[in-house]
Amino acid sequence: MTPQERRDWITGRLDPIAHYNPSLADPVRSDFDLNPGLTFDNPHALRPAAVLVGLIEREDGLSVLLTRRSDTMRSHTGQIAFPGGRCDPGETPWQTALREAQEEVGLDPKFVTLSGLLHGYQTVTGFHVTPVVGFIDPAAEFVASPEEVADVFETPFDFLMNPANHERQHRVTPSGERRNFYAMPWNDRFIWGATAGMLRSLYERLHDESTEQTPG
Repeated sequence: MTPQERRDWITGRLDPIAHYNPSLADPVRSDFDLNPGLTFDNPHALRPAAVLVGLIEREDGLSVLLTRRSDTMRSHTGQIAFPGGRCDPGETPWQTALREAQEEVGLDPKFVTLSGLLHGYQTVTGFHVTPVVGFIDPAAEFVASPEEVADVFETPFDFLMNPANHERQHRVTPSGERRNFYAMPWNDRFIWGATAGMLRSLYERLHDESTEQTPG
C-alpha cells in the first residue's frame, strides 16, 4: 500500500481524539495482562500519564520513535521507552505527549500530526498511560535531553508489528514472584515491559479480526 493508504489504515483503527472523555471508563491493557493472578489494590489511585507513539515514514519504510532512558534516572534506568511522562493538571493526554516529546527529544510539535489514541495502559509502577499515536514529519530533528534520555533511535514498524517478534519472557522479583512480560529484542535494543505491552496493544488494534483485512 502507499504511505498515505497505510496512514489512513492506521488512523481508522484508533480511537479518535475528538471522542476522548476522561470520565468514561475505557478498556485497559496493563503490565498484569500476562499475570492474571496479580491486580492493582486501588486502580482509581493510578496517576495519569501519556506517551507519544511516533511513526515516521522513511524511504525504506515506516519506523517507530523510541528512546533509551538516561543511566542517571532514578527509575527505569537505561530502559527503552516512548517519549512521555506524567500529565500536568489540566492537560489532555496529547498535550502531555507532545510536551514530553519536546522536552525529552527536542521534537517540535509542529512536526507531529496526531492520529488517535489506544486504550489506556496501567503500569505496575502506578500510572494509567494513554498512548497517543502520531505521524512525525521526516524533516523533524531530534536532540536528546541528557538528563532524561541517553539515546534516540527508530525501529522498523514492520518488525514491531510482526507477532513472531513478540516474545513472552519472565523475571523473578526479589520477593520470589514470577512476572511475565512481552519483549521485542531488536539488534542490541531490548524493548520490553510497558513499552512492549503498548506496542502489542497497537498490533492487536490494527489486526483486530473484527476489522477489515490489511490492504495489499
